[in-house]
Amino acid sequence: MAPRFDLSDPATVLDPYPAFEQMRAEGHAVWDDALGMWLAFRYDDANAVLRTRQLGRIFKAREPEDVWETFNWLHEDALLENEPPKHTRLKSLVAKAFARGHIETRRVRIQELCTELLDAAEAKARDGGTFDVIADYAEPLPVLVIADLLGFPASDVPLLRPWSQAIVKMYEYDRTDEDNRHAELACVEFAAYIDDLAKARRREPGDDLITHLADVEAEGEKLTERELAATVVLLLNAGHEATVNGFGNGIVALLSRRDQWNTVVADPWGTAATAVEEMLRYDTPAQLFERTATRDVDIAGVTVRQGQKIAAMLGSANRDPDVFAAADTFDVGRDPNPHIAFGAGIHFCLGAPLARLELQQSLPMLAERMPSLTLADGAQPRDTFVLRGWDVVPVAVG
Repeated sequence: MAPRFDLSDPATVLDPYPAFEQMRAEGHAVWDDALGMWLAFRYDDANAVLRTRQLGRIFKAREPEDVWETFNWLHEDALLENEPPKHTRLKSLVAKAFARGHIETRRVRIQELCTELLDAAEAKARDGGTFDVIADYAEPLPVLVIADLLGFPASDVPLLRPWSQAIVKMYEYDRTDEDNRHAELACVEFAAYIDDLAKARRREPGDDLITHLADVEAEGEKLTERELAATVVLLLNAGHEATVNGFGNGIVALLSRRDQWNTVVADPWGTAATAVEEMLRYDTPAQLFERTATRDVDIAGVTVRQGQKIAAMLGSANRDPDVFAAADTFDVGRDPNPHIAFGAGIHFCLGAPLARLELQQSLPMLAERMPSLTLADGAQPRDTFVLRGWDVVPVAVG
């Protein structure tokens, strides 16, 4: 593969979009020797990868299995890592539990949490002049929301983000041995915690998602204990990583373009829906999604052989000028906006409605409370490619 797309180059990880533009110009998927897979950069190609049934989400157990035992079964029994018929069964059960009013009923609670976090952020800014919009707002909000949704005790919430960050590091391609050790330990601790909590909910049911997941039944089927644990881990990891990074990436884009931020400030609630979709499109929080060919398939201008992988490059697809006018321009009023930040096909993100609800509440509440918000010095991007975001984003209230 031409060296213009190289994930070992920190500059590419920092800003992959110039490389994406060059790779889209190839007109077809490109083989990457370093990653050992095909990469589909164009929108139509990436969308087809996500929707083609001859491409499956096939989990390959890590070895040695005695070291990776918990990590492996947490993924083997997860919705994201399976295809029909198991995927169909798991999705019907999880969707049935979600259907009990778990999303829309969180709107008021999300607003309460935003108010509490913004109060604390304003106090911090008064003392030090700035606050970190990631650590003080974007990061705690979805963790608190998903913990409330699942029924985690408030005292245990600080455990969740470190477990999640250790596990999702495994989706990157530049892991260290230390990353691997931390991930398996997090899996062991998290799975044991969920098992204990699920047993407690079976003894004393509550009005929370873990209780409903333990209870839910469809056509005589229920979630096994391992499937329940795998589902909860996935809901936490996927349910807040995309929201944290989507908000962080979006707020940096907004505050770097004062005309766009001022548009939101002028009508925070009226612009929220389209602004959030543009935040997700413009700097997509999950950049890559792998699929494996279950048989030879012609797609994206190439033949993917049985057993080979092809990845939908979501961030590149969402900047494709064949689909998005002025694709490299951040426009909070963009409509229509058919981005694929949440995927497509049977693996479309089940948590997308919750993520959208959180973003559509947290952005206008921030704009109302702090209309003069500006970026301050010291922003630190994450050094990861697949899950793209910021570690630190200092802001001044003005």
